[in-house]
Amino acid sequence: MKTVMQQSKEKNDLIFGIKRAIPIVFGYIPVGFAMGVTASNTGLTPFETGLMSVFVYAGSAQFVAIDMIRSNASFIAIIITTFLVNLRHLLFSASLAPHFRHIKQKLILIISFFITDESFAVSITDAEQGFLSHSYYLGLYITAYLSWILSTVIGAAFGNLIPDTKALGFDFALPGMFLALLCMQLKNIKFIFVSLISGLLSIILIYLMPGNWNVILAAVIAAVIGVFIDDED
Repeated sequence: MKTVMQQSKEKNDLIFGIKRAIPIVFGYIPVGFAMGVTASNTGLTPFETGLMSVFVYAGSAQFVAIDMIRSNASFIAIIITTFLVNLRHLLFSASLAPHFRHIKQKLILIISFFITDESFAVSITDAEQGFLSHSYYLGLYITAYLSWILSTVIGAAFGNLIPDTKALGFDFALPGMFLALLCMQLKNIKFIFVSLISGLLSIILIYLMPGNWNVILAAVIAAVIGVFIDDED
């Protein structure tokens, strides 16, 4: 049985996780709304849009999938493309794995489903500061998850009332949120250097290979460089 101290720790972690999700929620609302509008214009109903968000839960992949649906792409092509778009999540899981050692395996399987670019950036920053129970991750990830689903459904249901979402800057919401999350990671000159290397490599590689492999390779190469830098200290 859990001790009173353990229960208190988990409760505090849950509340902390929910609070840490608030900036992500504010970022998801405009992006999710814009995604819902796009889905509606493609012919998806709010229910279908909601199901996509429930089971896929990946903004960039959902935008790609909707564009492919509009282009009448095959079912298999959509699955393969969205899989490639989300390959970077393997890196997220690998980075968080050391912080999940104290969490039960069955809970890790549940938690892992909810990892996104934004929730990863927040959770890896917090995890490096000290021990966090599964309650923190569930609080952070599920709060963000629910906000994404709700915003996409609302966008699909009422998006036709806003004819031009770009005029309101919705198209900048996603990159703007990524930039804010990146700034959270820039703790010293080494982090800044590795980030610049990763960005430059991604830009170079995008002209040398198709798909989203530029993101994966740039991240892996930059991570290796970061390891060598740490070893020299």
